[in-house]
Amino acid sequence: MGTPNPFWTVCVALAGTLSLVACLDLTVPTSRDWWEKAAFYQIYPRSFMDSDGDGVGDLNGIASKLPYLKSIGVKAFWMSPIYKSPMVDFGYDISDFRDIHEEFGTMADFERLVEQAHGLGLKVIMDFVPNHSSNLHEWFVKSEQRQPGYEDYYVWHDGKVNPAGGRNLPPNNWIQAFRGSAWQWSDQRQQYYLHQFTVEQPDLNYRNPTVVQEMKDVLLFWLGKGVDGFRIDAVPTLYEDTQLRDEPVSGLTDDPEDTNYLRHIYTQDLPETVEMVYEWRELIDAFQAEHGGETRVIMTEAYSTLDVIKTYYASSTGRLGSHMPFNFRLITEVDKQSTAADYVKVVKDWMSILPVGQVPNWVMGNHDRPRVATRLGEERIDALNMVLLSLSGASVTYQGEEIGMTDVYISWEDTVDPAACNAGKDLYAEKSRDPCRTPFQWDDTAMAGFTTGSKTWLPVGDRYREVNVQAQLAAEKSHLKVYQLMMELRKTKTYQLGTVKAVALGDSVLAVVRELTNFGTYITLANFGSQIEVISGITLADALPGKLYFEVVSVNSHNIRGGSMATKDSVLLPNEAFVLKAQIGPVERVYSSICDSWLQ
Repeated sequence: MGTPNPFWTVCVALAGTLSLVACLDLTVPTSRDWWEKAAFYQIYPRSFMDSDGDGVGDLNGIASKLPYLKSIGVKAFWMSPIYKSPMVDFGYDISDFRDIHEEFGTMADFERLVEQAHGLGLKVIMDFVPNHSSNLHEWFVKSEQRQPGYEDYYVWHDGKVNPAGGRNLPPNNWIQAFRGSAWQWSDQRQQYYLHQFTVEQPDLNYRNPTVVQEMKDVLLFWLGKGVDGFRIDAVPTLYEDTQLRDEPVSGLTDDPEDTNYLRHIYTQDLPETVEMVYEWRELIDAFQAEHGGETRVIMTEAYSTLDVIKTYYASSTGRLGSHMPFNFRLITEVDKQSTAADYVKVVKDWMSILPVGQVPNWVMGNHDRPRVATRLGEERIDALNMVLLSLSGASVTYQGEEIGMTDVYISWEDTVDPAACNAGKDLYAEKSRDPCRTPFQWDDTAMAGFTTGSKTWLPVGDRYREVNVQAQLAAEKSHLKVYQLMMELRKTKTYQLGTVKAVALGDSVLAVVRELTNFGTYITLANFGSQIEVISGITLADALPGKLYFEVVSVNSHNIRGGSMATKDSVLLPNEAFVLKAQIGPVERVYSSICDSWLQ
């Protein structure tokens, strides 16, 4: 007969006594690539862990906490920039794309970090910043001097003739992200250069093929160091209109210095930008084909419209792009007043643009936006993490969200974020990203266990004695333990391969239903309202039993993990959340166990 088909063997083994058990639907994928089911974790290196007492986090600090990442179920972590930099924009102004900034450590430290991470089964993702460099980068210095071969590494222009005489005016009305004109005059070169971020971050010229190749070589350099992929920063701004046309007024603000004053139709989301992403994917895939190993990934940052984001996945002709165009809709489209229907819309809208064969991803926080608990409500910390981790595909957690860290008040005197500093004392609080970048809270010792020094680069949060990893590990119930239990659920076949459905039950209750034939059905219920809600789960999934069992419960829940509730009368307290499992019978349990083992 030859070698038995393992699937057929399972069915035969069951056939004699369990004749009613249906075989697994082979149209369902039996596995996912590592990144398609991974929990990614964002590390802001300056604020994660300081190993040398200078008040700034570093690579050896990150290495010392790798077991923590492993323990909470993280599969991969990406680090905000660690390259050599003057630190005007805290690493996003890069003076050498192939070296490590001295505050973070050395290249040897980085190589050890990668080795130790891989030893624990963790993937390392670098932050790639292709749009600009520091104005202290060798390329810019040479370009400003018009050295042969470097003349057009950056976007230079004479500007417009000033009718009043004197120095020419900027070429157009373009505004940088951090307030004011996107053009800066160079006395040395006697021209303007484009900077869509700070003055110290001149835009590279991607219409110069040499620049394109330089940046591809940077990717290859770090791939050679063993990294597992890249999170690509500020992708939409790579290319600009060649005619340098003025951008139209948006009508969103009356402040002509604010970046939102204009509609950025000539500086963002140009078709050439997406084409560049396809070229990077081809580079990554070619490296993969040559060197083997597990998939290297690219993750792209773009706060663009869905019709643009869709193109980042793949072209209409089948060219592949970003593995993960970051899905920021849980940041941009919901707030404290959002209803359950608003969350459902976020899920449905993203799933509607998903090309066949691609998986979604879900991001709820990052280093540029107020923390989840601050933005959406501290009372909802567990509910929000449970929703994030219940959705299909990849998830991204910003450091500290697993313990419910909140934004920290930063005075004008302590402010260091260039976005805030450029806004001035009256507007700084509105623009500042410092409050969500404060040191990670490890324990209740001085400086939250972040450093042995007496000072930190940003103040430690006032609540660190109560909100920290050590306290939450010791507590019977905590946000961190809820997060860990959700990570365990994500290992199940239902969470990795099953369907996902988001349902609004009235204004306040969101249900996320995960189903997979012959495997457990899980229902996450989250009450975002201030009233007790009684809902019926009968219609949420196929053939639900009369009782459902608690798999995970929020800290504020009166329910007990392992307990049960009636399917038709599920009661949720204000801001309560839990995950319910439909208990399968003995026949299905045996079948599921065997199939689950076979699919490992």
